[in-house]
Amino acid sequence: MRTPTSLKSLLLSAGLSLLCSLPALALSEYAFVTPGVDNSFRNKLQAASLVQEAIDAGNTNPQELLAAARADYGRMVGVLYEAGYFGGVVSIRVDGREAAQIPPLFPPAAINSLTVTVQPGNRFVFGRARVGPLAPGTKIPPGYAPGRPAGTRIIRDAAEAAVDGWRGVGHARASVAQQSIVAEHRQNRLNAELGIAPGPVVTFGRFVVRGNERVSTERIRDIAGFPEGRQFDPAEATAAAKRLRRTGTFRSVAMTEGETLNPDRTLDFEVVLIEEKRRRLGYGVEYSTTDGATLSAFWLHRNLLGGAERLRFDAEISGLGDSTGGIDYSVGARLTRPGTFTPTTDLYIDGLAERKEEPDFLTKTVQFGFGFTKTFSDELSAEAGIRFRYSDVTDSLGVQTEYMLLSLPIEATWDTRDDPLDATEGFFVNAGIEPFLGLSDTASGARITGDARAYRALGERIVLAGRVQIGSIVGASLTGVPPDYRFYSGGGGTVRGHSYQSLGITLPGPQRSGGASLAVLSLEARAKLGEKIGVVGFLDYGYVGANSFPDDTGGSHAGAGLGLRYDTGIGPIRLDVATPVAGAGVGTNIQVYIGIGQAF
Repeated sequence: MRTPTSLKSLLLSAGLSLLCSLPALALSEYAFVTPGVDNSFRNKLQAASLVQEAIDAGNTNPQELLAAARADYGRMVGVLYEAGYFGGVVSIRVDGREAAQIPPLFPPAAINSLTVTVQPGNRFVFGRARVGPLAPGTKIPPGYAPGRPAGTRIIRDAAEAAVDGWRGVGHARASVAQQSIVAEHRQNRLNAELGIAPGPVVTFGRFVVRGNERVSTERIRDIAGFPEGRQFDPAEATAAAKRLRRTGTFRSVAMTEGETLNPDRTLDFEVVLIEEKRRRLGYGVEYSTTDGATLSAFWLHRNLLGGAERLRFDAEISGLGDSTGGIDYSVGARLTRPGTFTPTTDLYIDGLAERKEEPDFLTKTVQFGFGFTKTFSDELSAEAGIRFRYSDVTDSLGVQTEYMLLSLPIEATWDTRDDPLDATEGFFVNAGIEPFLGLSDTASGARITGDARAYRALGERIVLAGRVQIGSIVGASLTGVPPDYRFYSGGGGTVRGHSYQSLGITLPGPQRSGGASLAVLSLEARAKLGEKIGVVGFLDYGYVGANSFPDDTGGSHAGAGLGLRYDTGIGPIRLDVATPVAGAGVGTNIQVYIGIGQAF
């Protein structure tokens, strides 16, 4: 009896569906063979391999493994060429058959063994390595030279350097017009010749702004400072985009060159913007056993008047549970207008109201002022302004004093850290001087401060960090300036292990006070135990003196301890336990500090 054709088709389809639904047999044999290759280069090959990626993910689907194997030929050859191996052999065998010979539309039902073999052969060197013509001052990578190890990466780097050299002197459309790359396998030599077409000198054309919804186009132009009409320089275009990003008003800033030159040899640029949400709210928490808890919050408006103006309010309550003072309150506001007068100059207006109940005084302060911030580069900035300050102070003897002064705060910051919250390389330097004119019975003088930090990675898991803080009051007596202008040491920001502001000086009375000079040194060794966990050992030393510069009138103390870090992805959570090792309290005090980010 013959089965009807429709029934045959039905049974065949059901069988195929059943086979497809069965799990693929697990891969029983897998090998990645790289004879004569060191571990470093083997790791590069494996990192580029889609087969290795699938194996690591536990994927044994035959069709996907075959597709990965067929793609790996080109990927392995690319890695070999990049490193200068132009006579290498790549073999990828699937159950004994070369993967390239297996039709991709008819993959095996199962794969039992898979072997990737990469034989690099001999490494080639450059016979000829030519590129030109070159713009004046162009520096070609030193590795692109006769007798040096060859490779496609160094050739690309040489081509990019040559093109960038011409672009840097106004030739926006410079390109590689000719290339000849010939491998001489018998001599293991590679001859490379690159011909560069500089093209004409170009000037900046129109600056087209797109995507802005609430920020005015005119203000965007002011902030960007796009050099329309000047000779083309890619660094100028990059700087314009960075100035827009620095405002914090835009989630995305995409700057692109026009595809073609205009008839007058100008080149238009287009910037496409995506604006951030106008408002943001944030908060923070820190705690130490002597300083108590600190709660802080801020509210930010990123585009107050339609010109990317930033208005930020900050509020803080500190000293909660403080065993040495009382509860402190502060509320501050700062309005920043980017691109004022020049694209790299920001105008700021700020104000502050605070109440501090410290161990030696109670002060109520109001201040306000304005000034300008100048950005010289990604790493260097400076700020200068004028500020009025009024303080009502009651000292530890119950004497009430009013201070009024007009100051000119000036500071500069140089920051090359790779990550402000968890730096592993670079340094941070902040230096400030604040000349002040005393009004009423307040003295006149200047307050000088400095904060320098440096970081050095030793391998992938250990970082050494150091910090130096200095301070000095010159030209004025201590009693003639507000108490919170004076310098103390002790606590989480200076010497851990000692109580907050535990080190000062003694004035006639006797009365405790902050000093006229400060020096603090902090050293840390940070080690990673895993992807998330790290430990820290630290030592802090502090000095406070009665005179403007350190001398034998001052006192000092030191603290040391251990810390634990947990990496949250946006910054580490910090737990430090410290004890005094010199000065008051040795052998008796243990302090605990909790916060977000490294101690410095």
